[in-house]
Amino acid sequence: MGLAATKLRPPAPPARLVQRSRLADLLEAGIGGQVRLVLVSAPAGSGKSTLVASWLADRTGPVAWLQAESSDSDPARFWSYLIEAIGQAHPIAASDLRAVVVGSNGDDQVVVSSLVNELARIGAPVVVAPVVVVIDDYHLIDDASVHRGMERLIDLCPPQVTIVLATRLDPPFRLGRLRVRGQIVEVRSSDLRFDADEAPGLLGSAAPTLDAAQLAQLCDRTEGWAAGLVLAGLSLERSSDAAEFLDAFRGDDQLIVEYLRDELLAAVDDHDRRRLLETSILDQLTGALIDAVTGSTDGAAWLRETAAVNQLVIGLDRTGTWFRYHHLLRDLLRLEAHQTIPERIPELHDRAAAWFESEGDHGQAIVHRLAADDRHGAARLLRAHGPRLLADGQIETLRGLLDELGEVARETTWCALLYGWCEFISGRYASAEVWHDAVLEAAAPEFDRTMAVPLHLNILLARGDVAAALVSARQMTATGQLATHPSDLATATGATYAWAGQADDARQSLRLAVEKAAADRLRTANVLALVYLAVVELEDGSAASAQIASAAALDTARTFGLSAYHGVAPAYAIRARTTADAASARADAGRALDLVRRASTDLALGYVLTVCGDTLTDLGDPGGPPLLTEARSVLDRCPDPGIAGRLLARVESRHRVVDGGRDRAIVLIDPLTDRELAVLRHLPMAMSQRDIASDLYVSLNTVKTHCRAIYRKLGVGDRKAAVQAARDLHLL
Repeated sequence: MGLAATKLRPPAPPARLVQRSRLADLLEAGIGGQVRLVLVSAPAGSGKSTLVASWLADRTGPVAWLQAESSDSDPARFWSYLIEAIGQAHPIAASDLRAVVVGSNGDDQVVVSSLVNELARIGAPVVVAPVVVVIDDYHLIDDASVHRGMERLIDLCPPQVTIVLATRLDPPFRLGRLRVRGQIVEVRSSDLRFDADEAPGLLGSAAPTLDAAQLAQLCDRTEGWAAGLVLAGLSLERSSDAAEFLDAFRGDDQLIVEYLRDELLAAVDDHDRRRLLETSILDQLTGALIDAVTGSTDGAAWLRETAAVNQLVIGLDRTGTWFRYHHLLRDLLRLEAHQTIPERIPELHDRAAAWFESEGDHGQAIVHRLAADDRHGAARLLRAHGPRLLADGQIETLRGLLDELGEVARETTWCALLYGWCEFISGRYASAEVWHDAVLEAAAPEFDRTMAVPLHLNILLARGDVAAALVSARQMTATGQLATHPSDLATATGATYAWAGQADDARQSLRLAVEKAAADRLRTANVLALVYLAVVELEDGSAASAQIASAAALDTARTFGLSAYHGVAPAYAIRARTTADAASARADAGRALDLVRRASTDLALGYVLTVCGDTLTDLGDPGGPPLLTEARSVLDRCPDPGIAGRLLARVESRHRVVDGGRDRAIVLIDPLTDRELAVLRHLPMAMSQRDIASDLYVSLNTVKTHCRAIYRKLGVGDRKAAVQAARDLHLL
């Protein structure tokens, strides 16, 4: 069983399990009916996890368990694990939901809507046992998007599903609203306190040495705190005078520090003490890992024996293979290790990293490389692990690792490229370009610079600069790079040709992208290529072919669980434009607009606004013309919007939104002179007319005269339209 699997299993019950029927009944009251959330909120060491796990062990219904970690604050990682946990408990379409997570980069609105729809199928058409979904240590989650999504999930969850959160801190939900509605059951620290009747179960062999008054005194001193009682029991087993111990005993947090230093660590031999401190660097423990870190050969046996006598060593599976230290014990062991063996800690992390790497767990290996201050070693591992994080949508996890690398990330080509993708996906295009430039600066002569082209093309298209993107796309085609590189290059190249109106090149590139993405099981890339094929058909084919292409894109998106992915918005818009059914057109247009406003570039946004505005205006919908006005404001800020700009001009003319422009085939009224052609070739560039004049060694007035002649002969009114018209006529 790997580490990921241990996150999805309740902890094994401790050897001294105290049955707490009064609390089990309270938890059971939250299952079914109108209760949406069971909240178990109390400080560390209160017995939250043990209570919930032991309660669930006696139930027969399906249970989904997620052991949260701080790294799960990445939305894509959190939702992927939660979906996997639910999928193991009940047969839901987990693979489709994981695709939604990846395609939406963990967008809480998209993921929760899809998850709720899937959960709603539980129990239909027959009644089944309620599904309990537990998230332990929820306080470790520190992401507003995750919190927002969880609150929405609690609100929308069907009655046959109950959410249980075990946490040290109340989540930032509107708990008052749930209380008013009777939709929450709460277990607080006061409920979790052990009384004199329950305490003996935690005291072990020391319990018979105490009379009723002493038990009451001990419970009073510890305030019924489970961890305090466990540690008191361990101390009492070594004490010759129980009364004297109780008189000096304090049950607060300081007890743990004193116990670890003065009793637990002092009571074990030097060999065990060393092993406890050395293994404190690990979040989870198994025999082979302990041997690798400590140099021992009996790690598995030592771990089982330690867990048998120490309730602060918690089993994570039923086979006795994986364990972890209770958080209180782990934190204090780490504190002691940093005080007593600080010089050995980097070496221990290095050994752990080597073991995880040998097991193929690059994620954990990177964490330990960084902890060992081996940034170059972590960067080496990110070459393989980083693209997997990107493919899984775990952008925040990847960004966090790259941030820890510091300057090493900027100096290492693949790390700089990964950071560029993180920034691009997050919509920070200027920063993405800085990182793209860092890739080229850091690149050694043997580095394949083509690997950076997809990012470069996507940045240019995101800015609406089709002309600049077209230069790189043509280079990729001319050099035959599309066939030898991953699908992202063919997809970006095909998208560029689609926006530039180069239909034949676009079809060829995008069909190759579909084949490559399907072979590599890259669902998002596959769907995007199909969406751009639909854009090509609307522009260059017939309404019928565009409808077929858009339907194919949307059918594939639905199969992959990506119907709510913002990248499919153009396909919805095209299907709306090409259907004869008014109701379907309005529905698809509304869907396209909802999606495109979520996370799209100006180019895609302007295009979808144009197509939907055209559709709704034709239907007499008053919402149509304002969309065209908005599209104009969006596309006007694009340096070269390609076919999107031309399409908008035609739609505006047809609906008389603005004067000028004609819905016609592009024809050249008069041939361009050689001088006019020279000026035309400069128009797609980010050059002013003065710059063009300087480059051609002519006056500014001469360039202005040539531009007016070019616009007249092409039948257009401005520079952007002239560039696209020239492309259509193969003059550029």
